[in-house]
Order: sequence, then C-alpha cells, then structure tokens
Amino acid sequence: MEATSKQICDRRLAAERKILLSNTLSSIYAVPKDPDNQYEWFAVILGPEQTPWQGGKFILSIKFPPEYPFKQPNVLFETHVFHPNVYTDGRICLDLLQGAWKPIFTMDTILLAIRSLLSDPNLASPANQDAAKLYEEDRHGYEMKVRECVQDSMGQILPIELKGAVD
Repeated sequence: MEATSKQICDRRLAAERKILLSNTLSSIYAVPKDPDNQYEWFAVILGPEQTPWQGGKFILSIKFPPEYPFKQPNVLFETHVFHPNVYTDGRICLDLLQGAWKPIFTMDTILLAIRSLLSDPNLASPANQDAAKLYEEDRHGYEMKVRECVQDSMGQILPIELKGAVD
C-alpha cells in the first residue's frame, strides 16, 4: 500500500526530530511545542559569532503542513528582529521558504540558512524597507538596532521545551 502524504510527513518529522535532538550544532535548536503534536515546533537560533547578532537567542515558531516535505513549513520569528529580510510580523523572506523549496531541505538546513541570513541579508528582496535602507546607508545605525534586538532577546523567557537545550 502506498503511504499517504500525512504518513510521509509523520515519518519525516520523527526522523528530523531525532536528528535535531542529537544535534551537534550548538547554534540551532528545535523541538515540538507539544509531544502529542509534531506539526508545531519551537526553534532557537543563536546569533552568529563576530557579528552584531552575537549573543542573541532568537525564538521561531514552525508550522508543518501535512504535505511536508513536499510543501515548505511556515517559519516565523517570535523574537522581534530588525532585519532587511524579516517582515515586522516575523515572516521571513528567504527563497528556500518560498519558491525555491525542495523536499530535500530539512529543518537544520532551514535554520542554518536563517542564521546565515541574519549576518548576510539579501538586499535584492527586502521585506523590511526601513532595515534595508539603514543597512545600506548607515551600517553603524543598523548595527545599533540589531544590538537592541540582541539585548531584548536576552531578556525573553524561552519556551520550557527549549530551556534545557539552550541554557
């Protein structure tokens, strides 16, 4: 019998959860919000070292459609970030989360791409015009805004599911 897309999704998410739980990368973490619902996850990305983002802990929410991995997840920043490729509501303008999505992409691929985007924005398709303009015209001013986001992120309370992994 052929597997349904939901069964494929369930198997894939279970496999990715195992990989992320045994994650040797110390810069990304992700877990389901509820052990009984593997379609909604929390993630934390640590700000890249030697960038204005260093020291930040940025929380994301991830919602997987039943068609995952054939359809991309919905990933949003829960932590406020001031970034050219992040809308003010937390949506992320990243090609692999939109038209360039491929089923081979995994959660660690996505989270690492988002982490990389923090320090290397794509100014060709800005989601936040104010951030893009400041980045281009006043890099120091932009970095000051980023450091404010980092400071704010340090004071936020991490979801209990992530506390042990990140703290």
